[in-house]
Amino acid sequence: MSALICGSFAYDNIMVFPDRFSNHILPDKVHMLNVAFLVPELRREFGGTAGNIVYNLHLLGGDGYAMGTVGADFDPYAERMDRLGISRRYLKSIPEAFTAQAYITTDLDDNQITAFHPGAMNEAHTQPLPDDLDISVGLISPDGRDGMIQHAEQFAERGIPFIFDPGQGLPMFDGDDLKRFIEQAGYVAVNDYESQLMMDRTGWSMEEMAERVRAVIVTRGGEGSHVYTDGKKIDIPSVQPAAIKDPTGCGDAYRAGLLYGLANNMDWETSGRIASLMGSIKIAQSGTQNHHFTPDEFAAKFKDAFGYAL
Repeated sequence: MSALICGSFAYDNIMVFPDRFSNHILPDKVHMLNVAFLVPELRREFGGTAGNIVYNLHLLGGDGYAMGTVGADFDPYAERMDRLGISRRYLKSIPEAFTAQAYITTDLDDNQITAFHPGAMNEAHTQPLPDDLDISVGLISPDGRDGMIQHAEQFAERGIPFIFDPGQGLPMFDGDDLKRFIEQAGYVAVNDYESQLMMDRTGWSMEEMAERVRAVIVTRGGEGSHVYTDGKKIDIPSVQPAAIKDPTGCGDAYRAGLLYGLANNMDWETSGRIASLMGSIKIAQSGTQNHHFTPDEFAAKFKDAFGYAL
């Protein structure tokens, strides 16, 4: 039984501007903005929600497949997946498109200007769920809008429980859309900001959402996370990281931990702690897929963090 992760694959082009945007943007001229920033530092990272989650699940030793649409420029990413032993079985190539791309410029105050090109991600709806995989749990993360809707319907039609993880795709959906996702899903996973937006758009509280699914998980950064399930709220502690370098991708690492726990029939206290530790490990490294560990090393870190063995 495997996890199927639906979502994006992307290249993250990250640039550092060694100054402050505020020194170059005139507040009274923003209506006619025309600026250029010299960025001596540039790095290209492998990213995308599905790519990040399946990478983290692979580190844990979990059995999972990513499903997504990629462009003609995907070869470097594909070669890395092959080298790591991560399956590309359910990736569909869109030869006339680029793989999704994010261009992120950060200044010395950690302000960011981001441009995102969805590229092949917009074709996610052209790829249905596979018929040749025994899926125990699914996950729908940010992707093309139509693809997210169709994949949720397909999971629901097959009776496969899935985590609805709207993330940065949440603004694409109105209250009725979100209610439909929740009613189809087995689980909902959001951060604290997204949880407030979900409540505003649906008119439902976290507890009311939890009545419609098996669990609602709300991450709260350094303050840990909450799991709303069976009429109760379970508090999951955070884990002190070795360093705080880059929060990007921590949510994806956390969700891989949830998938691992669900696929292995673990209770929420344990699944949440695995997820929490995954986020702590990720934040100590720059980039979304540059942290490494073996399952045995993770088990040792878990015991150090929580005082008992997995």
